[in-house]
Amino acid sequence: MNGRGLVRSVKVFGTVQGLRAVRAAWRRKRTDAWGLPPRGAERARVPGAVVGAEPLPGGGVVRFARSELRVRVAVGGSVFWGWDGAGPEPSYALAGSPPAADPRAVLEPDKDGGWRVVSERVTVVVSRHGAVEIRTPGGVVLRRDLPPRWWEPVGGGQARWLHRSEVPADARFFGLGGRSSGPRLRDGSYRLWNTDPRGGFGPGDDPLYITMPVQLVVSDAGTHLAFLDNSWDGRVTLREGEEGAGSGHDRPGTSEVRTAGGPLRCWVVVGTPARVLRGWAALTGAPALPPSWALGPQHARWGFGSDREVRRVVAGYRERGLPLSALHLDIDHYDGHRVFTVDRTRFPDLPGLAKELRADGVRLVSIVDPAVKAEPGSAVYDSGSAAGVFVRDARGREVRGVVWPGECVYPDFTDPRVREWWGGLYEERLAQGFAGVWHDMNEPVAFTPFGDMTLPRSARHALEGRGGDHREAHNVYALGMARAGYEGLRRLRPRERPFLFSRSGWAGMQRYGGTWSGDVSTGWPGLRASLSLVLGLGLCGVPYSGPDVGGFDGSPSPELYLRWFQLGAYLPLFRTHAAIDAGRREPWEFGPQVLGHAKAAMLQRERLRPYFVTLAHLARLTGAPYVRPVWWGAPDDRALRDCEDAFLLGDALLVVPVLERGTDRRAVRLPRGRWYDTVTGEAYDGPGQVLLDAPMSRIPVLARAGAVIPVRGEDGGTELEVWAPAAGRTGGGLVVEDPGNGAEGDVPAQPELERYASRLVDGRVVVERVTEDGAAKVSRPVRVRGLA
Repeated sequence: MNGRGLVRSVKVFGTVQGLRAVRAAWRRKRTDAWGLPPRGAERARVPGAVVGAEPLPGGGVVRFARSELRVRVAVGGSVFWGWDGAGPEPSYALAGSPPAADPRAVLEPDKDGGWRVVSERVTVVVSRHGAVEIRTPGGVVLRRDLPPRWWEPVGGGQARWLHRSEVPADARFFGLGGRSSGPRLRDGSYRLWNTDPRGGFGPGDDPLYITMPVQLVVSDAGTHLAFLDNSWDGRVTLREGEEGAGSGHDRPGTSEVRTAGGPLRCWVVVGTPARVLRGWAALTGAPALPPSWALGPQHARWGFGSDREVRRVVAGYRERGLPLSALHLDIDHYDGHRVFTVDRTRFPDLPGLAKELRADGVRLVSIVDPAVKAEPGSAVYDSGSAAGVFVRDARGREVRGVVWPGECVYPDFTDPRVREWWGGLYEERLAQGFAGVWHDMNEPVAFTPFGDMTLPRSARHALEGRGGDHREAHNVYALGMARAGYEGLRRLRPRERPFLFSRSGWAGMQRYGGTWSGDVSTGWPGLRASLSLVLGLGLCGVPYSGPDVGGFDGSPSPELYLRWFQLGAYLPLFRTHAAIDAGRREPWEFGPQVLGHAKAAMLQRERLRPYFVTLAHLARLTGAPYVRPVWWGAPDDRALRDCEDAFLLGDALLVVPVLERGTDRRAVRLPRGRWYDTVTGEAYDGPGQVLLDAPMSRIPVLARAGAVIPVRGEDGGTELEVWAPAAGRTGGGLVVEDPGNGAEGDVPAQPELERYASRLVDGRVVVERVTEDGAAKVSRPVRVRGLA
């Protein structure tokens, strides 16, 4: 949801709200003109030639004529480097203190006057002019960061800089947060500035709500992740390489990053994709574990209007035998759109409604926006103003912007004191019966007819006591809000696992919850963009996400809605949602045929709920996303790197969604190994391309031979679905149980992982539980599939 209602028609700007937005935009320009003086003349600088070095644990400091470079290899193999005295802290991305230095990694002289640090998993080579190479232990170059350039204001102030990198000619780029044109990032320019796109978006629209300076690079030489830890506005220009024909030279792939200020520092993690994401989670924090009910079907709409409509929708699900885990209330349930209030006319007894729905297995989830109506007499505004929690300008005045409630102020979530105050406000949401929250409009948004819909760049922020302005705080604003909400919910209900997801965020946001697509446009391009976002965010360490099924705006055709619904059933967050003027999106609104097929998808999702619970726990333990690109286990397969219209769900399932109108067959390239169509049982051997049936009733889903998948049995318990291994091969799988509804007190800190192995013996599939003491008898029901 965003300000499209204020910006896409002249008529709206004739309203009081529109006039306020125009006035606020001009006020913002005046504020920045006063608070951000011109940069003036600048001085260009490069590091110069090396002049010496100082060994330190895990690496050391290499000094150049006009700068210095700190290099450190950490335990686990991650590499940090920072220029001009930049260290790993302070950082909003890191989870606690940086990892300890590897005591076995030592800085030593290299050829041609350079230096190097050799460790078990990676070698770092620094040239005599400041280039930094990341190499495999065998000496193969994964990444070469060229000497940086700075432009410093002569009169003092933040330096802007240019950072250029080279990767192998065959490399492919992924990541950079939520990008609708991904997951593979083609040649082009990508902005690093969290942005409300002012309306529905599709492939090619950039930037969007979540931008991260996180690149995942896959090549024949290996996989690595590079994170430039800087939250300032920036721009990344990518250019894929080209291999020389015959005896011609290769042209390396290049990445060029320009930022308007802040430190120049980087973390690099190398290894297989699984090892890279594990190392990234170790740096930035384990993903928050959603309650088990949050892995079921969810329904939202902007414009339920009243408790009667909510009851009607929930009853519609139940009458048709459709599962439903949660229902989300948008801003229309607030009193005048004011956060932490309730419209008592439309919802006279919200706690009673929540209790009634919960007895039927349905939780209520509340939207929460950061903007607080600047209204003296309002409890939230008065308490916040008295405590001085709102963002101020360079003259000390509260910064104001126009959002849904009218003229609003904004909490400064870069201040620990403010985060604690804000987290305490969620007590009101819990008292109303809500079981979770979704954060919206937190880029943050301030309606305006022109320019970025956000706060003045000169607005002042605490930045954990360091002080600074919105140029540095903007991209981490939503991250701070998510932290405030998550920690508040933990304090208020310590025995319950918080459920929180956020439209905007930054590196490390997975510590506090997940995200969703935002206002993806209704249309086939929007459907494709939905998958791109989920895959790309997973590779940036955010495993729990999903789109607005059906798109946010407009009216999807029955075919489009069904294909979107079928895709959503295999994504972590499975939620339908629509704008206030987009009509109803319940499955039965699209006719009996769509309803029947949608019900089948929902029931299959419920059948796979134990598998999703297992994937959620594995994501927390290992950082591996639920939804993975098809090259996840075979990054050396170049053809798989270019596959963007299918995905792996965990290690066991290959999902092939329908992304184009009128399609009833899908071509897909299989990873190596045998794969079974889960409906027909037909077996296919990869690597290679196959053509699969994709009737309206389903999308193709293939199971890996040998996979042991936890599924829900007819009695509601967990049973094992085992797909026959190929001759001479073995397989296996994991199961993690999540008792109850995910209450923190019911879940052990280290959940028990049940490991299973499968093998083919004399034409019979044998399944055993693997324990520390060896193989054990399987106590769960087992159903074997894939045998002729």
